[in-house]
Amino acid sequence: MAGFDRRTVTTDTDELVAYDHGAHVTRWAHRGVPVVWVSGHARYEEGTAIRGGVPVCWPWFASGPDGDRSPSHGLARTRRWTLVRQEERVLAWRLTHEDLDEAAREAFGAEFHCTLTAEIAPASLRLRHEVLNAGSDELNYEVALHTYLHVGDVRRAVIEGLDGVGYYDKVAEHDVTQQGPVQVTGQTDSIYRSPGPVRVLDPVLERELHVSSTGAANTVIWNPGPEGAAEMGDFGDEEWTDVVCVETACVGSASVTLAAGEQHVVEARIDVRA
Repeated sequence: MAGFDRRTVTTDTDELVAYDHGAHVTRWAHRGVPVVWVSGHARYEEGTAIRGGVPVCWPWFASGPDGDRSPSHGLARTRRWTLVRQEERVLAWRLTHEDLDEAAREAFGAEFHCTLTAEIAPASLRLRHEVLNAGSDELNYEVALHTYLHVGDVRRAVIEGLDGVGYYDKVAEHDVTQQGPVQVTGQTDSIYRSPGPVRVLDPVLERELHVSSTGAANTVIWNPGPEGAAEMGDFGDEEWTDVVCVETACVGSASVTLAAGEQHVVEARIDVRA
């Protein structure tokens, strides 16, 4: 299938798997144990986002700031990106306005150069998303590195680092202030007004996942819960307990605006600690 070229880089301790389709990292494992999760029901089909891994949500998040954008989570995650670098521990891709079809160019209406770089080190993954405004008009966009993290049981995991932070609860549709650590026991979709850093404490797998960022403004915590999982054909009914999304993002009022020739970088780094 066009765009589904499998890219793999490995070290003595870590393995990274990705596809040109969406510049989509689908697997990162440390010492054989997955850190980045992908659904066993994921579809590898043209025009469809891969369920799990690290989708690049760009140039809008969900249905956009005004709720009128389509497809959900933007154009980038279902497009074929061009692999521009493959080294011992690094993969990098490029997507530009010239890679879009006419309908997509009209939907976004901007000229851009976008790159995604994934680099592994022992017990560490770094993702770098860079956008250059290649046009003469102002460029505004949202972005999220929608990272699906593998956990032993999300109901027993604890997410630290967001205590006292305000967030919008998309499930309850109101603003809330976080009190104490975050615990996911069902459907969750929360946009925090903080870039972190956060720690995911996983007593089942006996490890901590540290998520830090640069250039971001938001942390999004997401899990479909049993009800949401049952409604998705590419998400197993019981898989919701295996994953929590900790997304590095600039969304809503924290969207990025670039003048002609300007660029912006968002980086996410995930470290595994015993």
